[in-house]
Amino acid sequence: QVQLVESGGGLVQPGGSLRLSCAMSGSIGRINAMAWYRQPPGKQRELVAWRTGNWTNYADSVKGRFTISRDNAKTTIYLEMNSLKPEDTAVYYCNADGNYLFLPWESWGQGTQVTVSS
Repeated sequence: QVQLVESGGGLVQPGGSLRLSCAMSGSIGRINAMAWYRQPPGKQRELVAWRTGNWTNYADSVKGRFTISRDNAKTTIYLEMNSLKPEDTAVYYCNADGNYLFLPWESWGQGTQVTVSS
């Protein structure tokens, strides 16, 4: 079982920056992919950024502003967010999937609120 815990959300002014963290624990084994999703108020959850191996990709709405990365120990996933806009306001969730002793797993964090407002 793998647990993901997000942190780093908060209130920021337009144009500001935040870095979200997602700490992974448990029987992780091999990580296949990791991702950040967000759910704006009254809207469906959407994929923001994802990474598999050294390949990364981003939603068009955040390209050039957001960066997904992980630490060398591969137990923390980050989302660096720059030039934030009010439309980036949402609950942000991290997601990862992998294999432990050949058994697949997928896990979600509980979410962290990001509010961009003056």
